[in-house]
Amino acid sequence: MVIFTIAFELCLERIFLIRLFFLRRCRAISKENLINEEIRDKELRVIDSDGTQLGIMSLEAALELANEKKLDLVNIAPNAKPPVCKILDYGKYRYELQKREKEAKKKQKTMQVKEIRLSTFIEEHDITVKANTAIKFLKEGDKVKVSLRFRGRERDYANKGLDVMKTFAQVVAEVGTVEKKPEFEGRSLIMVVAPKLDKDK
Repeated sequence: MVIFTIAFELCLERIFLIRLFFLRRCRAISKENLINEEIRDKELRVIDSDGTQLGIMSLEAALELANEKKLDLVNIAPNAKPPVCKILDYGKYRYELQKREKEAKKKQKTMQVKEIRLSTFIEEHDITVKANTAIKFLKEGDKVKVSLRFRGRERDYANKGLDVMKTFAQVVAEVGTVEKKPEFEGRSLIMVVAPKLDKDK
């Protein structure tokens, strides 16, 4: 009976916490971008359509002012005390917000790390081919991990591997900069090349 009571109390506590979480979430969502008669606060800090601070006024006065201008009263900062409302064209405001969000998403390109594999005795022509692939990746804004694996006794030719890495870095130098110099990781030599930052931007 005691175990059942404890389990029941724990269950009730979890239900209470879940309800509290969803209530808070819903409250936050419902307060966002309330317009005109949806606004419930009695006092508001009001900003005019041209950006002028009109100060704190009653909801009724703010709504009347918005109606006179044939615009909407939009709650732009619901968590402020008092909440901040702006007089504006809500349709145009939503359009501008969506436009900005789309532009921000376009700019948010996630940088990836692409890998290029070389060999100790690679021909110069093949280095150029691999480097051109790396240049393409770097121009797209991705980093390039260059790996050179030593097979069998090739490890005795470590200097040759370093020379290959150096040549590769020189070929891509116009668009990429060596972020991590060639280092041994097990039987492989690893180098990381990052895109060069455009100083003009």
